[in-house]
Amino acid sequence: MTKTAVQHSGKLPAEVTTRLRAMAHDLSNALETILQASYLLSQAKLEGNCKKWTNLIDTAAKDAARLNREIREVLKSQA
Repeated sequence: MTKTAVQHSGKLPAEVTTRLRAMAHDLSNALETILQASYLLSQAKLEGNCKKWTNLIDTAAKDAARLNREIREVLKSQA
């Protein structure tokens, strides 16, 4: 499918969506590990910069997970 065909149909080639779905799945797994570790760190008695950095990691991981869910929703619409 050409670029023009993609623009007109709004659909990505099947091989592209398949690969993107696999990448989104792998990204979800990596983000889940980060979120779990962040949660466990937040349960520790951290102070000062350590607590600040843990919160920063948690916020960024949650933002990335939200973006990944949005990407997966777009890919679902390609089916």
